[in-house]
Amino acid sequence: MPVNQEISEATIHKFIKTSVGDVFKTMLGVDAVLVKGTEQAADEPWPPLHAAREGASPHVVGTVGFIGDANGLIYLYLDLPFARRCTCHLLGMSDAELDEAGDEAINDAIAEVTNMSVGGFKNALCDYGYPCKLTIPSILRGSSFCIEPISSATRHIYHFDCGGHRVVADILMKFGD
Repeated sequence: MPVNQEISEATIHKFIKTSVGDVFKTMLGVDAVLVKGTEQAADEPWPPLHAAREGASPHVVGTVGFIGDANGLIYLYLDLPFARRCTCHLLGMSDAELDEAGDEAINDAIAEVTNMSVGGFKNALCDYGYPCKLTIPSILRGSSFCIEPISSATRHIYHFDCGGHRVVADILMKFGD
């Protein structure tokens, strides 16, 4: 494929659907079914687009960036109960063992799931003519926050249903310098 061809919304859609779907199925034993594309209803009070609200539930958000011919960040939002379930499955732990291990185990597991998901997305970008490398993963935790991109970034948001739990992939991308 030619280097630096334009990446359409449909292509980004395909890349994130495949990367999240593969990781969640293989590593967590759950189907991640894409249920909503980039637009979020204005009345839907759920991160990542809305500011703090009363009674928001806690979330664990993994983020990994990519740098090179394409630059960006991908945030994966999981509510805390699903993050706990994913951690138990990934690490082969019971709920009691996870309680004993603490938040660090959840952070590590969600960081790794995010790293694998973004790695699949990054590999697709590289194959498409945009060579790039991953940054280190990080974790954001909270119940009342929103991520706001800089004006030069393009945002793509995808909602997945994972056995009744919602996962949101929030992609911020910038091409060129």
